[in-house]
Amino acid sequence: MNSTALRLRLESLTVLGNLRHTEVFKAYADTLAALYEDPVTFCRNYAHLCRFHYRNKDLGRLFAAEIHYDNNVLTQNVDAKLPEEVRAAADFDLYTINTLISLSGADILAFARKTFPKIGELLDTLPGFSAGTPLPFGNCDGLCQMYRKRGSGYFARANAFTVLDGKPQPIANPDPIRLTDLKGYAVQKKQIRDNTLALLEGKDANNIFLYGDKGCGKSSTVKAIANEYADRGLKIIEMPMSQINSFPSICAQIEESPFKFILFLDDLTFTSEDERFITLKAFIEGGVAGKPSNMAIYATSNRRHIIRENFADRGSDEVHRNDAMQSASSLADRFGIKITFVNPVKNEYLSIVDQLAEDYGLTLSQDKLHQLAESFAVRKNGRSPRTARQFIMHQLSLEAGEAEEERA
Repeated sequence: MNSTALRLRLESLTVLGNLRHTEVFKAYADTLAALYEDPVTFCRNYAHLCRFHYRNKDLGRLFAAEIHYDNNVLTQNVDAKLPEEVRAAADFDLYTINTLISLSGADILAFARKTFPKIGELLDTLPGFSAGTPLPFGNCDGLCQMYRKRGSGYFARANAFTVLDGKPQPIANPDPIRLTDLKGYAVQKKQIRDNTLALLEGKDANNIFLYGDKGCGKSSTVKAIANEYADRGLKIIEMPMSQINSFPSICAQIEESPFKFILFLDDLTFTSEDERFITLKAFIEGGVAGKPSNMAIYATSNRRHIIRENFADRGSDEVHRNDAMQSASSLADRFGIKITFVNPVKNEYLSIVDQLAEDYGLTLSQDKLHQLAESFAVRKNGRSPRTARQFIMHQLSLEAGEAEEERA
């Protein structure tokens, strides 16, 4: 295909027309367009395309990712019978993009030699790059199959997100914790797992409020559940307290997505006059719009009623006291499931230590292990799963240090 035909085909993309706004498309398109301008513009745009290749390596994979993240007529009708003209348009677009990806630097410079014959010697000295990997879906059927299997749109970019400036942003290195890493609390984990499976199966799922002592694994359990079912299309969006006012816009995006979501509110604490408290309380089962059916809210707090109370809140008269207490509990009561995490008693704590020691291959005898674990808990002001893990990490570092001394 010559450069003119390819450029016209690129201008004719329909189903995948959103690709025009991506950086990878523009790098190619600007270089081809410069063939109709002057040698200086071409060399500048070709150099940019080379840098883009060197930085991103395989641009075929990058194009495949951008198509995966796209919203288009196929993603909106992925399970429907598509009109023949739409299928033909998708095939046209995919063939065009594959043709573009197949170009190496030498191919584009060959186009330039025909357009700018007077600078042929200079073009021979310019750097090059390899062709990209072809798209893993060569036609409309293949692309639709990928969308059905892996989803589409912005949230296909990652499994875990946070909210910054009111917008969801992918987390580059999310916590990889799994349920097998968390010891104890089998009943609590089962409740969360069962509710999450209901969400994934399209059934009614409750919002969950996890509260209790620090260091018992409330937040870790939510993240582990998200990791456990990420391969089934479960996403987690952690929303900081400072971003709670963006609830409606985030939920609007979630509602349009094919994935299932945990909207994670970690370590919630408010005062009763806090505007964010009022916003959140109104939204959870109280707002006009309601929450999306493909989302459940999982919140953690060290406070049973989420908001901080003081003696002034209790009031001197019974009416004021009742009003204050009802306000305090009104948000927590909007969660369909409440799960309590409390610090383990001695035997439970030592059982967690034993399991972690086995996982990490700690070689201490059980008596010695328990003695040291108890002493460590005293120094850390109490038993908890977090304390148990910190103790194991401490012992592992001591063993590593002793091994290094022996080698020396």
